[in-house]
Amino acid sequence: MLSLISPDLKKDAVELLTIPVCEDREIHTHRTVVALIRRAMKLPEFNGKKDETVMLYDPKGVAAERVMVQGIGKADKMNLETFRAAAGKAASKAMELNLASIWLAMPSAVKVDQDKTDLAAAILEGACLSNHLFDVYKKESAKKTLTDIGLATTAESAASMADLPEKVSVICRGTLLARDWVSTPSNDKTPDLLAGEMTRQAEAAGLKTAVMKDQELAEKNFGAIMAVARGSRNPPRLVTLIHEPKKAGRTVVLVGKGVTFDSGGINLKTSEGLKAMKSDMAGAAATAAALIAMARLKPKFRVVGVMPLVENMPSGDATRPGDVIRTYSGKTVEVGNTDAEGRLILADALAYAVAQYKPDLVIDMATLTGACLMALGEKIAGVFTGDDELASAIETAGEKTHERCWRMPLPDDYRELLKSDLADLNNMPKSRWGGAVSAALFLSEFVGAARWAHIDIAGPGYNRKKGPYCPVGGSGFGVRLLCETLEGMF
Repeated sequence: MLSLISPDLKKDAVELLTIPVCEDREIHTHRTVVALIRRAMKLPEFNGKKDETVMLYDPKGVAAERVMVQGIGKADKMNLETFRAAAGKAASKAMELNLASIWLAMPSAVKVDQDKTDLAAAILEGACLSNHLFDVYKKESAKKTLTDIGLATTAESAASMADLPEKVSVICRGTLLARDWVSTPSNDKTPDLLAGEMTRQAEAAGLKTAVMKDQELAEKNFGAIMAVARGSRNPPRLVTLIHEPKKAGRTVVLVGKGVTFDSGGINLKTSEGLKAMKSDMAGAAATAAALIAMARLKPKFRVVGVMPLVENMPSGDATRPGDVIRTYSGKTVEVGNTDAEGRLILADALAYAVAQYKPDLVIDMATLTGACLMALGEKIAGVFTGDDELASAIETAGEKTHERCWRMPLPDDYRELLKSDLADLNNMPKSRWGGAVSAALFLSEFVGAARWAHIDIAGPGYNRKKGPYCPVGGSGFGVRLLCETLEGMF
């Protein structure tokens, strides 16, 4: 439970009070907090440097059982992520100690040069995102989650931001839901199972839902989705989630790639490449979870989520390199590589979504290319769009949420690389270079004139190393980004 509180630190007890401390600037104004910082600074092992911590037990004059003072480094390096990460580490420490409650001392927004609400939201996010365990496959768990997370601030600030904890909680719960879906092993999230779980969660949030099964997909000419799914015993699904308020003037469509396991098909991946392929549905997870969060936040515009779910496997029935398939749009595609399957299922989903819902805006999210991972690394997503305003909105949202994005080019002359002698397009370019660009250009062929952006999350969609508020596994990347982007635009 997240809350904003204004406690009397001398009288009100808590198991753990945490205080972020800057190395070269005083950032707190509360007298008791300042006194605790001075006490910590007198210790030779603590100077406020980044990642330094000191624990004070039963400090004199304070009701808290423990006070953890956290170094966050120099003032010129401070940003919202600094405080989000510190809060995440604090919550993680409290869980290690098997505590039930924690209070986080909020610095002065003026002294850290941040908007007060943005600062409070970042601290609450870090703690909430850290306060989570995915332990369903363990016989016993050594940790437990916190039941009470309070952000200690002034009574005036707590009153002015009274709605903030619930908003942060809703979006973070969506992020954690996406994480769990991505971390779930593929044997427990076949397309049918994942579709069922997504719709169950969506209906509980008040969304309208629909699931197309394989027979209907075949009848309605979703040729690309059916082609990718041919090699698997687990048939494909197309999940649609809709938030539709009364008198909604605009429609936003979000599309997420959902390959529940990607073997590469006939173009089989290497053993190393197969290790994390349960995560190849991270785009669908983020899209569905963002819809669920938005349903609870109740934006006044219509939001539609479309998630094609398939399993890409090799078998005697699998699509072969060189096959030609007819997509939902009517365009034909020569299959140059069966491991470039994500763009195929997205082609059908995008064409369907544009035709069916006539959206004002389309954003797709996908763990699409290793090339984007090579270009931007594991922590930054690539954004592809011809719309400067849309690109700026996504990048700005990414800076605020620390789900960072970098705009990539969409040069029109690169379309030549996707030409096929047999079909309208080839799903693999003629050059090995610029793979993320050519994949985005391929998708652009299926959105018509719609306002559109593609976000390639091949790097940040799966956490390969533990972070301040995210363990190894599904990161939930994209849920906060999408919510922030749409809030900023509409």
